[in-house]
Amino acid sequence: MGGHHDHDHGGGLARAGERHKGRLIAAFVSIGGFFVVEAIAGVWTNSLALLSDAGHMFTDVIGIGMSVAAIQLASRFERRNSASSSAHTFGLYRLEILAAFVNALLLFGVAIWVVVEAARRLTEPPEILDGPMLVVAVLGLVVNLLAFALLRQGSKESLNVEGAYLEVLADTIGSVGVILAAVLMRAFGWAWADPVIGAVIGLWILPRTWRLGRRAVRVLLQAAPDNVDIDAVVTDLSGIDGVVDVHDVHVWTLTSEMEAASAHLMVGADADTHAVLDDARRLLADKYGVEHGTFQIEPDTHVGCAEMTW
Repeated sequence: MGGHHDHDHGGGLARAGERHKGRLIAAFVSIGGFFVVEAIAGVWTNSLALLSDAGHMFTDVIGIGMSVAAIQLASRFERRNSASSSAHTFGLYRLEILAAFVNALLLFGVAIWVVVEAARRLTEPPEILDGPMLVVAVLGLVVNLLAFALLRQGSKESLNVEGAYLEVLADTIGSVGVILAAVLMRAFGWAWADPVIGAVIGLWILPRTWRLGRRAVRVLLQAAPDNVDIDAVVTDLSGIDGVVDVHDVHVWTLTSEMEAASAHLMVGADADTHAVLDDARRLLADKYGVEHGTFQIEPDTHVGCAEMTW
């Protein structure tokens, strides 16, 4: 066998969700405070567009609150080394993905309600106070733009933060829609503008919510990351010097920016197992971005793996 090799299992940078927790909290406070104002104003003015925007804000308050709680719990039960004792052997990182999935469900529910209510209001248009509606919508736009700026960077790194970001993005577009509806009603007396724009806001967010929910479900079902071809991984691992067979390969996402993999590597009798392990971990990290690889090195005389039933 080869000489001594160090296999560092130390922790890396903070998780994407943890890095952006402060911005999530700031967005939660600003949106939560204005939600109360917009909900009261929506009932007062009888505006569906304003109520739609308030509904999206309500899902923001719940969704961002869940996101912060998930990050906090994941950090509290973080697995820092293999010696730490916990029933949660992978920590609670997956809570962040669960929060993103619930956010998607909330957005779906609000969007569908708005579309149904818009259809009803087109046949029975209520009286709407467009002046106060316009003032509240402008204030809502300012609050949403602030939250939008806070979460934009984090949305590129964390699926959990992306869920909150999409909700704020929907609210931002919604505020613009409410302003437009108020202006059209005030300038031309078009009562239909309120329910139509409310429905457009709901329909606009549905495909984005679908994509978020789909990505969260893939993680929860432990599907391989989109950028990882399992057949290619097997081929590359098989090409490592000394490896004669590769089987029982798994690649999955624990939470945003935390991909993991495991595999059985069968090696020849003269193979340097330390070098095989180092090469396998380096290959997954450099080519596929999978930093956490767990490998079982087996001699080619080993039998038993074929007896596994799943």
